[in-house]
Amino acid sequence: MCNHDHKNKKRAAAIKKGISPSAKITDDHHDEEHSSWNRRSFLRALGLVGGGSIALGGSNLTASSPSRMTAALANAASEDRVLVLVRLKGGNDGLNTIVPIYDYDFYAGNRPSVRHQENSLYQLNSDFGIPPSMQPLQSLWGEGAMKVIHGVGYPDQNLSHFRSSDIWASGQSIEVEDTGVLGRYFEGLYPDFLISPPEIPPAIQIGSIGNLIFDGAESSYAFSVADPQQLSSIAENGVIHDVTDVPGCTFGEQLEFMRGITNTTFTYAGVINEAYEAATNAVEYQNQSLGRQLAIVARMIKGGLGTKVYLVTLGGFDTHANQVEVHNNRMNQVAQGMKDFYEDLAASGMQDKVMSMTFSEFGRRIEENGSNGTDHGAASPVMVFGDGLQGNGFVGSHPDLQNPDANGNLQFGTDFRSVYATMMKEWLCIDGGTVDELLFGDYETVDLGFSCDSLGVTDLGQRDTFQHFGTYSNGRTYLEFTMPTTAKVDITLFNILGQPVGTLSNDFLMEGPYKIDVQEQIKKRLFTGQYIYQISFAGRKYSKSILIR
Repeated sequence: MCNHDHKNKKRAAAIKKGISPSAKITDDHHDEEHSSWNRRSFLRALGLVGGGSIALGGSNLTASSPSRMTAALANAASEDRVLVLVRLKGGNDGLNTIVPIYDYDFYAGNRPSVRHQENSLYQLNSDFGIPPSMQPLQSLWGEGAMKVIHGVGYPDQNLSHFRSSDIWASGQSIEVEDTGVLGRYFEGLYPDFLISPPEIPPAIQIGSIGNLIFDGAESSYAFSVADPQQLSSIAENGVIHDVTDVPGCTFGEQLEFMRGITNTTFTYAGVINEAYEAATNAVEYQNQSLGRQLAIVARMIKGGLGTKVYLVTLGGFDTHANQVEVHNNRMNQVAQGMKDFYEDLAASGMQDKVMSMTFSEFGRRIEENGSNGTDHGAASPVMVFGDGLQGNGFVGSHPDLQNPDANGNLQFGTDFRSVYATMMKEWLCIDGGTVDELLFGDYETVDLGFSCDSLGVTDLGQRDTFQHFGTYSNGRTYLEFTMPTTAKVDITLFNILGQPVGTLSNDFLMEGPYKIDVQEQIKKRLFTGQYIYQISFAGRKYSKSILIR
């Protein structure tokens, strides 16, 4: 085992035990974080993970069977609302984003090299201002389409990029959780996702390779691409890879075959292309990373794709050195991108249907370091945009610069899960009890100026608690589940290409637990590898992957 692998294993073990890195991360530790890749990142970087959109048996896509959450979303008042998540990757410096004019001398004294000059700030009010690089946001603020949530974070801030990113994605800051908040939601919404995915992608994600916010236990529920050029190619052509411009040789034939196989996994490419072609951009965006992403997202929304959640990503916020120029560039991309995005939507009258929010894994330290930069910190502001806000303003109290935590970092005042709860309960109008389960707790919402008076559903019934999973012992594979009532049960086993390979059940089963020996029930040789089963009863369908050993 190489030394680097050994370090990664030790780090993972420490995280499992709940050990947080020191506030003062060493250079070696910091470099290690940026050079290490997990398996999830590697697979997605290959471009072969299409968010569960694999074409099964060449069949057409159909909507999944109804569940409690399906009914909630379908009948909610939020059916035309969209949420755009803007990830500022690397740890955004909140103090240089929303500058505390009320305590400017203390701010400037701790940041002699990276501070913004007070006379250059655009005042949002008498207490807070934004730097010249963010000037494009003046119009959104003035039109009542921007709010700032002060001091967003969580208890015992973890200063590791990867661990803190996972905490923000999973909603779990104590235990290590491998599923994301929205992944768990979509998993409940589409219990038969592996066999019958919905007709449109539940979410679209650009960048943030390896981020688990849309990950369920079985699949990622986002159509994920590494960069805007990749999504642009899909949107314009309906495919991801060119299968014509390949070498005229054996290697070329193999490359063409592999590219074709990859394209077939992206079964949503067609509907994305249709939405893209159905709309145009009404403004000219910056030819920079975030602008290109938002231009594509605007066309998806205006073209009627129907996807409710988008994630766009802008990197470069890990500003340990020479921060001023880099951070100004990134914040200008955010400011100009948001201005252009909402002007574009307004041209189609959709500016009040789309809410956007920025987030970052953590903020930066109050004091600058010796390299004209800032180091990993804790709390940071979240900016929210959209005409649905019905007025500008600030939410919560700004952290006291002169009363930091034990590590010298800004103390959080608003838990990030309260922001999630607000967006899910009050913007997307998801049932409050469901949101509490997804967030592992009841977090108070914050007042952003919008709310859902009701879900528009008179009776949601009981939450579907049907459990089913594969177990393994002595070289055998078993399917275990508990029937909630007596019913006719059909269970089919599919190979990874979606072809049925056998029946595990086609009979009435009484209420109670069952354990099916898969190999014995199929009664024919099964090759080692991944399969998918589908359980159908009482008008409901459930599917998961299972391993034959």
